[in-house]
Amino acid sequence: MITEVPGVLVGHHDRIGEGWATGTTVVLAPPGTTGAVDQRGGAPGTRETNLLEPENLVRHVDAVCLSGGSAYGLAAADGVMRWLAGQDRGFQVGAEPHEVVPIVPGAVIFDLPRGDWGNRPDSSFGYAACEAADVSFDQGSVGAGAGAMVGSLKGGVGSASERVGDFVVGALAVVNARGEAVDFESGRAFAADHEVGGEFGVRWPDRAGSVPGQPVDLNTTIGVVAVDADLSKAECRRLAVAAQDGLARAVRPAHSMFDGDTVFSLATGARELPSAAGPFAVTTRAAALDELCAAAARVFARACVHGLLSAQGVAGVPSYRDVWPEAFA
Repeated sequence: MITEVPGVLVGHHDRIGEGWATGTTVVLAPPGTTGAVDQRGGAPGTRETNLLEPENLVRHVDAVCLSGGSAYGLAAADGVMRWLAGQDRGFQVGAEPHEVVPIVPGAVIFDLPRGDWGNRPDSSFGYAACEAADVSFDQGSVGAGAGAMVGSLKGGVGSASERVGDFVVGALAVVNARGEAVDFESGRAFAADHEVGGEFGVRWPDRAGSVPGQPVDLNTTIGVVAVDADLSKAECRRLAVAAQDGLARAVRPAHSMFDGDTVFSLATGARELPSAAGPFAVTTRAAALDELCAAAARVFARACVHGLLSAQGVAGVPSYRDVWPEAFA
């Protein structure tokens, strides 16, 4: 999971039932974490993404807020800022410890049809998600994934990680795509071949599945990829770009005009990238970065599969388990 990257914590807060099916997920970063973002698709709902451009002032971020509720759900980040301010965490703008502005970029998914129209995350969701943040967290229909759909099936939150030499690369995805994540002729997830050590815990059914659910046209998959490396903002952005490749492996089609696919990247700075002395030092560093980027694509694809398989169906929206129960036997 993404919390295998030392110092990274994840918290959820959601409401499900009685007209609610939405929530917020917060990824808390350790102090000194560099942030970046890559956004694709035609319908993004984001905040503080311009701040993360390499040419702009602020390098470090304190948290990433992922939420349901479409653009209304961006309000959840206010609660994250309030919680961080209470910890004196943020960009220092004054002489006193409390004179900070927490840096909290965020993105939202479109899940409004899952519950009553007026029920969406507000600042209290972000604050509560911070209070719940830990190294252990649930996957599936929780947090920002409470009301998620992926094509015809219920979507959710998934996470994965991988070790690359001395580094750890982790990802968290909120899978809420217009495209499908499964080949319905075989019942296999498109990114099934990325499995490591039987982690998905299923026996792929190899049979066609019939799904009563209907895909909706307004979606968005969002997430975070993290690494315990010391990267510049530009290098960090390359990590987010690569993670979008993992999304495209897991969901077909991806990055449509009706998705606002957004991936944030976090580099905690705990370890230096290797660099050789002499004229080839830049090439050595670039090669090490390239290995991290390749891993970012793999772990984001795996995180998407975990989000699919862990989700719980709701009325009118079946889960993968509902359609292919024998896969979990």
